[in-house]
Amino acid sequence: MHPMLNIAVKAARRAGNLIHRASDNIDHLTITKKSHADFVSEVDRAAERIIIETLLEAYPGHAILAEESGAQGDSEFVWIIDPLDGTTNFLHGIPQYAVSIALQQNGVLTQAVVYDPTKNDLFTATRGRGAFLNDKRMRVSKRRELTDSLIGTGFPYTRFEHMDAYMAIFQDLMQKTAGMRRPGAASLDLAWTAAGRYDGFFETGLKPWDIAAGCLLITEAGGIVSDLAGNSNQLKSGHICAGNPDIHALLLKSIAPHLTDPLKK
Repeated sequence: MHPMLNIAVKAARRAGNLIHRASDNIDHLTITKKSHADFVSEVDRAAERIIIETLLEAYPGHAILAEESGAQGDSEFVWIIDPLDGTTNFLHGIPQYAVSIALQQNGVLTQAVVYDPTKNDLFTATRGRGAFLNDKRMRVSKRRELTDSLIGTGFPYTRFEHMDAYMAIFQDLMQKTAGMRRPGAASLDLAWTAAGRYDGFFETGLKPWDIAAGCLLITEAGGIVSDLAGNSNQLKSGHICAGNPDIHALLLKSIAPHLTDPLKK
């Protein structure tokens, strides 16, 4: 395992252990509402602290972009961190949430970890070296038709300006696929796409820390990731389409008629 990936795994496991312990005590947590349907708990903040401490202890010169504490430092190396993706699930006792850590070097994603503490699933990737689930090589699925495919998504929950376009895409795909799923943690949805559990995935209005690690997992597993218009602007726009090469292309084709100008950027 690449030394930088090794440190990221160490950080993710430490955060995962903290989250797992806290999951037994959800009723006593301090919870703050950031905006409509966007919650943060003391667990998010504690997990983020432990991740940043672990990374900076090993690489003190590196920069950080984290969900709760924002950006710090200036370096060609930037760690992009979501300490607890799926906070709403976590707060409701639904065991579908993850720690997501990615490393970007000069704007290129080079390392990725998504860790699911409830299932002890560790998804990892190093650029050029493939993607792995618990040390076993991951590949995207081989399904070639939408009618056979299971597609993951996430409903808009804080930003509703794209709601009409999203619902039109959702309605279209609901009729063309074998099924749609919305478990509630984008980092895990992307990891599951890399593992071939989903054949494709799309969502609007995400943040870099939701998708950075998942993007590398998918490309290293042989899949394709883009924005909804097929360009590689997903980390900036937050609009993402992913899947195996065949399904990714078919998803873009289905999405295209419903794209508004803001969703193309």
